Amino acid sequence: MGEAHGTAPDDDGAGLRCLVTGATGYIGGRLVPELLAAGHRVRCLARSPEKLRDHPWAGEVETVRADVTDPGSLDGALADVDVAYYLVHALGSGRDFEEKDRRAARTFAERAAAAGVRRIVYLGGLTPPGVPERQLSPHLRSRAEVGRVFLDSGVPATVLRAAVIIGSGSASFEMLRYLTERLPVMVTPSWVHTRIQPVAVRDVLRALVGSARMPDHVNRAFDVGGPDVLTYRDMMLRYAEAAELPRRLILPLPVLTPGLSSHWVGLITPVPAAIARPLTESLRYEVVCREHDIDRYVPPPPGGALGFDEAVRLALRRVREAQVSTRWSSASVPGAPSDPLPTDPDWAGGSLYTDRRSLAVDASREALWRVIEGIGGDNGWYSFPLAWAVRGRLDRLVGGVGLRRGRRDAARLRAGDSLDFWRVEAIEPGRLLRLRAEMRLPGLAWLEMYAETDDAGRTRYRQRALFHPHGLAGHAYWWSVWPFHSVVFGGMARNIALAAARSPVPAPAPATSGPGA
Repeated sequence: MGEAHGTAPDDDGAGLRCLVTGATGYIGGRLVPELLAAGHRVRCLARSPEKLRDHPWAGEVETVRADVTDPGSLDGALADVDVAYYLVHALGSGRDFEEKDRRAARTFAERAAAAGVRRIVYLGGLTPPGVPERQLSPHLRSRAEVGRVFLDSGVPATVLRAAVIIGSGSASFEMLRYLTERLPVMVTPSWVHTRIQPVAVRDVLRALVGSARMPDHVNRAFDVGGPDVLTYRDMMLRYAEAAELPRRLILPLPVLTPGLSSHWVGLITPVPAAIARPLTESLRYEVVCREHDIDRYVPPPPGGALGFDEAVRLALRRVREAQVSTRWSSASVPGAPSDPLPTDPDWAGGSLYTDRRSLAVDASREALWRVIEGIGGDNGWYSFPLAWAVRGRLDRLVGGVGLRRGRRDAARLRAGDSLDFWRVEAIEPGRLLRLRAEMRLPGLAWLEMYAETDDAGRTRYRQRALFHPHGLAGHAYWWSVWPFHSVVFGGMARNIALAAARSPVPAPAPATSGPGA
């Protein structure tokens, strides 16, 4: 591969200025604190910087509002940057995601070169040897092409290629976990016999952080993997052992195509078919490291990279202790609406339907807020569970996210968190939770929940559902579900008030976890 030339950056050991794109996502949200711990200065690029506000490291970083597809917004974001981390992709955004990835990568590379960035670091996918690129799955093909764009950009680049990443909250780990835990007997696609080299998320983070100080003359791709080469069947059996589950019976069924496999995965796991399909398509290929040259520049830790079994045990512990710092659903669903709330001053206007509820609550405001912040996931939605379950299933059938994403944390929420088929758009602790719908709808929808104190000093719960219809279908949708509002929204308000009245005194919150498992 071609190599650029120059001197190593910051030989005096001073921290570098690092730009992290995708900071609201699974890897980006974990990389930021690791870069800070290594002494670097971090600037986070996000289309919605407010989603980073509640992260524990938010006060230690600079945030900029920008979009990798908008050249004008990138110039300010890339100014004075030493190392730019590219951790965004259009996976799950539709059939043209390859073109979107290609265009975004070229735009970013061009603006990085113009800004004088010293290095681009990209996390891509491990590709199988001997398979022409045109025959790869669209997911792997796109990852390979984006890596090539950066290597040909004129800016020294480090392209890290990883297969299955094992860590609490990763899409690959969640897929493995739910398939194994929910199905003691599995009829599986033939790809369960494909060899894979999984890697622990902490080793991916170590390689990403270490790549910041790679010498300027290095411009190449590196394979990144753990010490174990396993089939997906092996991974499921070893997961069951680590989770202390009975041994699983796995029966491969060759007729399960990638399309059918993705729907099968979508039915069993929280990962929607739009994301499961590219993941399952990629599992058809043997993805094993051909070299470990990254060790020359980023030395492995004492004892070497983490093995599969230990990575699974660490991830399971994070899940069971509710200390998952980021999840695969941390990033917004591609194409999800980002229009202003219809009551904001800059809203363009149009039809707006609203359902309002308000109740006095026989509980403290703090108790009411605990119930509000704990909504969704295992706690449910406090009304007509069957209706919510049916709505979630219908959403999955049309390619939406459904209800299975659950929560990152059982008790706490932060802006940007996914919450079943909602996204936390705004949270004012102790007062307001605003959710934006990410289910498939002919319009835009929000749900707001308030904990307030009225003029008489009583605790009051206030709830507002808003729907901005798109076209005739949107109006028809609202009126078709309107008869159920008294049951769904009215029941929700009443049951939240009752739950607050019965709410026990909370136990002390557990300690916050680190990002590396």
